[in-house]
Amino acid sequence: MTGLLFILFFAFMLLGVPIALAIGASTLLALNAQGVPLMVVTQQMFQGINSFALVAVPMFILAGDLMAQGKVSAKLVDFADSLFGFLKGGLSIVSVGAGMFFAAISGSGAATTAAVGSSLVPELRRKGYDPASAASLIAASGTIGVVIPPSVPMIIYAVIAQQSVSRLFLNGIVPGILMGIGLAAIAIVQAYRRNYPRGTALSAATIWRTFKSASWGLMTPVIILGGIFSGIFTPSEAAVVAVNYALLVSLFIYRDLSLADVYRILIRSAITTSVIMLVIATSAVLSWTLSSWQVPGAIAQAVLSLSTDPYVVMLLVVAVILLTGVFIETASALIILTPVLLPLVLQLGIDPIHFGIIIVMGLAIGMITPPVAINLYVASSVTELPLERITRAILPYLLGLIAVLLLVVYGPIMLGLSG
Repeated sequence: MTGLLFILFFAFMLLGVPIALAIGASTLLALNAQGVPLMVVTQQMFQGINSFALVAVPMFILAGDLMAQGKVSAKLVDFADSLFGFLKGGLSIVSVGAGMFFAAISGSGAATTAAVGSSLVPELRRKGYDPASAASLIAASGTIGVVIPPSVPMIIYAVIAQQSVSRLFLNGIVPGILMGIGLAAIAIVQAYRRNYPRGTALSAATIWRTFKSASWGLMTPVIILGGIFSGIFTPSEAAVVAVNYALLVSLFIYRDLSLADVYRILIRSAITTSVIMLVIATSAVLSWTLSSWQVPGAIAQAVLSLSTDPYVVMLLVVAVILLTGVFIETASALIILTPVLLPLVLQLGIDPIHFGIIIVMGLAIGMITPPVAINLYVASSVTELPLERITRAILPYLLGLIAVLLLVVYGPIMLGLSG
């Protein structure tokens, strides 16, 4: 039956059926062929989204959309420019720095890419930067959006693996910073090779001025993460606080959004949320089906029969995650892979929080690997460049992110910190 399920799933995918429907239909047909009462499907779909932690998902999506549509992203870019613009190829570093700042607000890779790209692209073109390389760097920086907290994929993983959202958020900060450092290092090398110009001169007065202007946006992660880690509110409550703060800043402080704009953003965020929730619901049925057929245990035993060396097994796990991210979008891949791979890594003594960071980072890299490469599509839309040009230019940044992922995988294992 497992073979039938996956044959149907890939057949639907090849036919272009939306991922949520492909997962739901293939699982439904496989269960029906086995004679399982189909009432189980609706029960498991409801159970999959019946979690208080998932309240944070639509709220963080809405907060990110509100911040991205207003002046917050532009002011964060100006602040990043005052810090890094003096370097050779400084605007490339600004792309990464602004991506990291906005990542701490949005929780979404696509939102980070759109916000930074729309603010920086005109200036990058004016300064003579290679447009395809600049667009690919902005797309790569967008992957940090789901690693530095808040992170929608981390919330989804926490629900599936029954782990603490707060611990995942706390442990995502350093890997996100490492991703930024890796991308910045590659950008600096390319800047010297292509003789990019220096940008804004380093000035304490400019830094202070742009910091004051961007301070309302910079306060967002302080409020969200400070409230969570201090125990003032839960991650779900923090998401609601983030929405209210975003509305306050956009409507009454920067005054860059009208009520009509807010209504339009609400509709778009609701559509995005409904798609994610449908994916979670149908994927929950698939996860339950695989678990009831004891597929995760069989896979774990098959892999461990090849090797019990954690270095070898984790390399195989990373390969599976990266390959899955190429073909399946993040939320679906998380819900499919977590029940399958988590029992395997637990047998190796890997901490489930450590694995959560690994799988989120690995699937974030999938956001820049076609055909399912949402960040590349967003960058292409913002820059009006063909997807093929951006895809060719993404390779150095893709390799850099994979190197950082391997560092995050093996660093704690080598230090004995992952168990």
